[in-house]
Amino acid sequence: MYQEACKKGRVEESGKRDDFSERLKRVRVRVERAARSVGRDPAEIRVIVVTKTVAPERLREAAACGCRTFGENRVQEAVAKMEAVSGTPGLEWHFLGPLQTNKIKMILGRFALLHAIDRVAVAERLQGALQEQNLLQEVLLEVNVSGEPSKHGFSPDTLVEATHQVATFTNLVVKGLMTIAPAAVSSEESRRHFRHLKQLASRLESERIPGIAIKELSMGMSEDFECAIQEGATMVRIGSALFGLRERPRLGAAGVGG
Repeated sequence: MYQEACKKGRVEESGKRDDFSERLKRVRVRVERAARSVGRDPAEIRVIVVTKTVAPERLREAAACGCRTFGENRVQEAVAKMEAVSGTPGLEWHFLGPLQTNKIKMILGRFALLHAIDRVAVAERLQGALQEQNLLQEVLLEVNVSGEPSKHGFSPDTLVEATHQVATFTNLVVKGLMTIAPAAVSSEESRRHFRHLKQLASRLESERIPGIAIKELSMGMSEDFECAIQEGATMVRIGSALFGLRERPRLGAAGVGG
């Protein structure tokens, strides 16, 4: 039964060493099955290929298999990889990690979407930098739906007020919400957090905040993306199910290490 497979949160792909194209096919099949199990069109869901600590040559392999949207957590690592694959046209980069204010200038103009705006103060600093360069930036607001002290994000209780504040920053284009489910829980346990984010998105939509359109939900990773899709995810962030065990990147060609 498909629901049982979802509950187990299986990531068989992550430990196998066959080529990337086969792992990608399996992920796409899982995305399609999850979407169709709740009557959704699989075309509504975007797979963000997470390349954190993945060497540039493996990123090029993914691009050769048709992947075009890549996600990174660290600015320096992302910039190095952008340079390493600069000869590949049509790639889109998303920044997945929390944005440090001292890194804001480094990200300007580089990323199609920032997934993790987690404080009004960060949004305000980003607004100022964007305004100086007359740029617009699409963003998601990160929500700490689990309430874990170790996680970044707005609390569900403060999200509406914070969104009203962020809406005043006219160079930021808020496209939706993002969350990270707690680690080391079952996929079914993750489901309630994903459902909560969907409910928060509906609440924000009902507020009809000028300039805010909650169309994207970034939630779900390799171990729980099927449940996230069933609960409304429009973007899932997949790393280990595509690349297996993480390896430190070899970035010598790009001139950046670490």
